Amino acid sequence: MMDEARAREASDLLVSHWRTGTVLDALPPPLRPATRAEGYAIQAQLERLRAGPPRGWKIAATSTAGQQHIGVDGPLAGRLLPEMVHADGATLPFGANRMRVVEAEFAFRMGRDLPPRAEAYAIEEVMAAVTALQLAIEIPDSRFADFATAGAAQLIADNACAHLLVLGPEAPASWRGMDLAAHRVAARAGRLEREGIGSNVLGDPRIALAWLANELSRHGITLGAGQFVTTGTCIVPLEVAAGDAVSADFGVLGRVGLRLA
Repeated sequence: MMDEARAREASDLLVSHWRTGTVLDALPPPLRPATRAEGYAIQAQLERLRAGPPRGWKIAATSTAGQQHIGVDGPLAGRLLPEMVHADGATLPFGANRMRVVEAEFAFRMGRDLPPRAEAYAIEEVMAAVTALQLAIEIPDSRFADFATAGAAQLIADNACAHLLVLGPEAPASWRGMDLAAHRVAARAGRLEREGIGSNVLGDPRIALAWLANELSRHGITLGAGQFVTTGTCIVPLEVAAGDAVSADFGVLGRVGLRLA
């Protein structure tokens, strides 16, 4: 298992590339995670930057298209620090973003803690801890020159491609009685439009949320009250360029939007 000193060194190297907008081919062999656990140990060092837990969590690669986009065969969890999260309608820098896509997502806000435990959390138990559903647009990115070949452990260390997130309005309380797996979502960026469905998110956004609770539990992490979880893209990631206005329409649940400077 990677010791804390090496995990911190690996994290500092990735953070330095994030701050300068540069990329690397791979972490140096002494700092390269060999397992998901080592990837999360490196990722956890991000909490030193804010001396506290993240504001929320993201799940990457909950759709087949998302998995193909970053070259993995299953979901990954990442931390969303306060400076990554923005309000509906925000204008955000396009900057050195290399993925150049946006994703329309369901985000659940937690009303109570789900601490680590030996027994897996059931979907019903996790949903009972949810206090609200919000709508979100994620703008992912990676510090690896070829993120599709970096592998799951390194992408987890790179915070599961977390970059920017616009967290939109709360959905009406009627969402609890709806079939989110069957819910249609439409997104627009510039002149491009794309439609998707909730079932693209691990079959159901609720399944994705339960996956995240159990993934954190396995690694000794509490999913905390007040945190939110954005569960992965309902659409095939939509290509964007600087200057685009971006919107996601969740029908009766509401809309969320942003502009890329």
